[in-house]
Amino acid sequence: MVFFPLQLYVGPDIARLPSARLPTLAQAAVEVEFQRPVIFQANFEIFLAVLYGNDPGQAYVSFACSDGFIRDGLELFYYACLFPQQSSTAMQENAVPPERTGFIRVLKTREVVVLGFGAMIGWSWVLMAGYWVTNAGSIGTLIAFAAGGLAIALIGLTYSELASAMPLAGGEHVYTHRGLGAGWSFVCTWALLMAYLNVCLFEAVALPTAVEYLAPQIRIGVLWEVLGAPVDLGFVLIGAGSALLVTWVNVLGIRTAARLQTLAIGLIFICGLVLATGAVSFGSLENARPWIAEPATGILTVLIMVPALLVGFDVIPQSAEEIDLPPAKIGTLLIVSVFLAVAWYGLVGFTVAMALDAPSLAASSMATGDAASRVWGHPAAGALLVLGGVAGILTSWNAFVIGGSRVLFALAKSGFVPAVFARLHPRYRTPWVGIAAIGLLSCLAPLFGRTVLVWMINAGSFATMIAYLFVPVAFLALRRKEPDMPRPFRIRRPRLVGGGAIVLAVALLSAYLPGSPSALIWPYEWAMILVWAMLGLVLFVRYRSVRNRSVRNRF
Repeated sequence: MVFFPLQLYVGPDIARLPSARLPTLAQAAVEVEFQRPVIFQANFEIFLAVLYGNDPGQAYVSFACSDGFIRDGLELFYYACLFPQQSSTAMQENAVPPERTGFIRVLKTREVVVLGFGAMIGWSWVLMAGYWVTNAGSIGTLIAFAAGGLAIALIGLTYSELASAMPLAGGEHVYTHRGLGAGWSFVCTWALLMAYLNVCLFEAVALPTAVEYLAPQIRIGVLWEVLGAPVDLGFVLIGAGSALLVTWVNVLGIRTAARLQTLAIGLIFICGLVLATGAVSFGSLENARPWIAEPATGILTVLIMVPALLVGFDVIPQSAEEIDLPPAKIGTLLIVSVFLAVAWYGLVGFTVAMALDAPSLAASSMATGDAASRVWGHPAAGALLVLGGVAGILTSWNAFVIGGSRVLFALAKSGFVPAVFARLHPRYRTPWVGIAAIGLLSCLAPLFGRTVLVWMINAGSFATMIAYLFVPVAFLALRRKEPDMPRPFRIRRPRLVGGGAIVLAVALLSAYLPGSPSALIWPYEWAMILVWAMLGLVLFVRYRSVRNRSVRNRF
């Protein structure tokens, strides 16, 4: 058997094609080098590039490709098979250098940790700490976050192995595509895109709400009301202006976005230090009693909230192609970011309990800020904590813009959404069309008021749980189908971890179903999910139509 020196640059997405006959070609095999970028911007993944046949005059090639079967790439593939010597030279001349076509790998350990941690630390640690302590108690809050954190970490372990094995932009889309096929992959990724997009839209309203605690005079005048929620011009201007800022930072590049993330996390840590030192110095353990609130079922009330608070660690796999670290370390840092977020929430809850007694907790609308003001004896300390909450909103918003734009990039590369979303900025190497689209929607979000956006964030949480279910399923499927796949971060007990992650994901998903105390609201929140599902169905039908038409035209 003869081996021709053929290199094909490949990408992660897959659409199976039937075997195609290549006439007038003797038995041969093609060496394939799996790396990026793709030839002529085509998005290839060769599964089997072995030409075979009993008849020396005939051969067959079995392969996979996507993006509507890119013409230039396929013609180059045929040309390379028929004329291997000439094609080798032609391919070297026409191949686009990796640094000019793909993402830029710039994220180091610190940037990866703050990306994942910042995605999980939003505004809730400022707004909800009093609620946690009142319902669960000081130790009960720690128990709830520890249990919820372990559950999310179990799901995160499946992400860690897959992210290290396939460090490609798109994360869940890549894993489920390879493990479960195009259809289920689209269901998973489309749900995830809804979750990411809804968070970005919600933050455009949450940020001016947080700013109002620092500057109540930002209200200019009510424009209109949407379902009882007033839409104030001042809120609209601040929300839209912030959206433009976050969009601009992300277009400038992942490194610029990581710098914003690092600065904001630095401010959050300063706030945490102020709160903790004040609580230890001037607070009291007596205030933290009861350790566990009565009834003890209040722990479950907080526990149900934990998975939603820890949504965001999965933005790390989305940006895997921009991480300049060994693949195994990507998986490790993902789990580290989860435990850091759990530790942060637990620290905030316990220090608030030490700072405020029960009557003060019950009377407080923003317990974290009030706790800082109480222990330091000055309202400036509380204002600093609220400013840290604003920084938390920015870190979450920034991270989900990164994640959402990379999800759109992966969907476009697979042909599920228009190819324009796969365009990278010629200078900054960012998926700028997807970033701009998310930014535009975020600018419009404040016009619809808080009520609608709260419904959207709840629907998005349900969509996130769908992704959390599909990834462990893909994890187990790939362990069965491709046991020899290189896995730099390898889980020792895959069945136990994968099965446990699936059970936990189903349990989390059931919390949003009818009959549960936290069920989605009918018809509003369910209507949002149904509309998004119908839009996804239209795109999937379009994808299948384009793919089938391309197959007929080619073969």
